[in-house]
Amino acid sequence: MNVDDLLRGRHAASADALIRHVAPGTDLIVPIANGEPVTLLDAVERAADQLQGVTVHQMHALHDRPMMHGAFGDRLVHRSYFLSHITRPCFQAGTVDLVPNHFSEVYDVLRRRAPKPLVIASVSPPDRHGNFSLGVSADYAGSFIGRAPFFVEVNQQMPRTTGRNQIHVSQLIGWVDADYPLLEVSPIEPGEIDRRIGAFVAERVPNGCTIQAGIGAIPNSVLAQLDGHVNLGVHTELISDGLIDLIEAGVITGVNKANNRLKVIGTFALGTQRLYDFVHDNPTIEMWSARYVNDPRVISREPNFVSINASLAVDFLGQCASETIQGHYYSSSGGQSDFARGAAYSDGGQSFIVMQSTAKDGEVSRIVAQLAAGDVVTTQKNTVDKIVTEFGVAELRGRSIRERTRALINVAHPKFREELEQTAHALRYL
Repeated sequence: MNVDDLLRGRHAASADALIRHVAPGTDLIVPIANGEPVTLLDAVERAADQLQGVTVHQMHALHDRPMMHGAFGDRLVHRSYFLSHITRPCFQAGTVDLVPNHFSEVYDVLRRRAPKPLVIASVSPPDRHGNFSLGVSADYAGSFIGRAPFFVEVNQQMPRTTGRNQIHVSQLIGWVDADYPLLEVSPIEPGEIDRRIGAFVAERVPNGCTIQAGIGAIPNSVLAQLDGHVNLGVHTELISDGLIDLIEAGVITGVNKANNRLKVIGTFALGTQRLYDFVHDNPTIEMWSARYVNDPRVISREPNFVSINASLAVDFLGQCASETIQGHYYSSSGGQSDFARGAAYSDGGQSFIVMQSTAKDGEVSRIVAQLAAGDVVTTQKNTVDKIVTEFGVAELRGRSIRERTRALINVAHPKFREELEQTAHALRYL
């Protein structure tokens, strides 16, 4: 049987054909963000009355769905591995559950929690060899290739990307056609404070290093200020719009990388249509599973690795609360700890945690003596390296508690420093 025969034999007329593969207790694995197969999940919800004990597992959902609001009871539920603006209120309402994790370990968590996995994903059209691409999302779904059944939606607007994200038609139990644009997430425009923070980081990024940058205005600001650097490499969780200009200008070349030399390695892409057009058929970009990209052991093999991520609060010990606000869940761990640990083990590596010194229009200090009750530590005190605000860089790695406390007070907003110092003396940290 040739490729064309296989394609015809596994092609379904409508997304409703998926339902005959969804048995009681099925665990539906759905990729992150734009990897979600919209037409297939629409079909699942349409058939909810026929289902029994079906769970959808997904990180960072971008589409609001009745199942997330408990519309189908236990017949069809959503389990999140990273809260988005869509799932956050559902979690707070108790209709979506959240599983704590490191992004590097989500596949392993799913293998334990999902005994009857069926991966449903949005993919690019097949090439002439019958290979579909997971497009902008390799994440944990890529690790299931060859290890679990796949039923996919072929979106004509999904970019074709390379890397370890290829599925041959013979590995599918079915596929359907779709044609709709990917959701765009525009980069947050950095303000003056963000640019000041970015400048502190950019001046400490050495030429020839390999970088990872998270999401947010400050990481975007750092990338924008690397235009004078040379021969940078990229090994990152997120492929963002901020990398495009640096790649096109030849700032990012990857010539010094120890692994995947000359390639930009990521596990998902999220941004504007410009980004999706850029990654399409671009041999420079490779999408690999988070099980590889985010593995601290893999990251550590890159010398001079630089990790840049944001946090919401940091205490005197250096503990970074990056997923809760005043004890209430906002997101999840993602890959922050993965990359901070990997950078710590890298020869010459650096890990930057960036944040504005205040929140709520300057009324709240993000540098605190102790985290709020219920706040979750994302990056541990023993892993943290450098904390950066608009007032400078606090070097914490290898420092004592007194040295950490003094360094953090020095980068706090001046109007909070006296109060922080008094509290530090009361705690006997100074």
